[in-house]
Amino acid sequence: MNSFLKKLQAAHRDCSDCPSPKAVQEFFSELLGLLFPEFTVKRIEDAEGIEEELERLKEVFTSLLERNPQLCDGKGEEISEDFFKGLEGVFDAINKDIDAMFEGDPAAKSRTEIVRSYPGFFAIAAYRFAHSIHELGVKLIPRIITEFAHSKTGIDIHPGARIGNHFCIDHGTGVVIGETTVIGNHVKIYQGVTLGALSVDKADADSKRHPTIEDGVVIYAGATILGGKTIIGKGSTIGGNVWLTKSVVPGSKVYYQAQMHHADSSSTDLYIFKND
Repeated sequence: MNSFLKKLQAAHRDCSDCPSPKAVQEFFSELLGLLFPEFTVKRIEDAEGIEEELERLKEVFTSLLERNPQLCDGKGEEISEDFFKGLEGVFDAINKDIDAMFEGDPAAKSRTEIVRSYPGFFAIAAYRFAHSIHELGVKLIPRIITEFAHSKTGIDIHPGARIGNHFCIDHGTGVVIGETTVIGNHVKIYQGVTLGALSVDKADADSKRHPTIEDGVVIYAGATILGGKTIIGKGSTIGGNVWLTKSVVPGSKVYYQAQMHHADSSSTDLYIFKND
């Protein structure tokens, strides 16, 4: 028992003064509630009150950054100032994503329904905040934000991914978007899609390991697209359960078809490629 106590003591003593996941999650939730009052427990109806809340959250974020200088490349106060200066751009980007989800889902009755209940909205909003923080050279905190969304939605988006405007995730459970993924504008993906890496050595961690998805691509449920050199050309459609490790040209239609052989009850997997 004494040995175990000593191990715990050493763990607590050696733990860096990093902000806890709960503190980061609370900051993200309060910021999301300020930008989208559908998420807040208190509405602020006057400009002065909103300005005061922005300043309070800026101080909270500064405090999170300054608890461990190793988390960021620069002074916490300056990074926090830069993040909040860019907040309007993040807000506008999220609203374009809401438009994409509303236009892309016939079941959506209103933008409010999307904000209040769609896992795709929550995960993409978390990604937009986290990516903005990631771009300012902050470590760990962006990942805590996206993993919080992952735990609530089943959608795993690395904050380092680069995602264009009007991004739509429909349903969403099981979606994985890797760190070096690049996604263009007006892309729509469904549940179970993986944009991942082929097996690589740890030494290749800084290389382009995940695919590029160009503008206007639709990727249906269960599709897996792997590799840093894999490019899905503009306007392509990738069908459900397709497995791709090679690029396809713009306007391609790729879908999976199982060909049955009744004599021996075996089957062959076929991938059908068509170009417009």
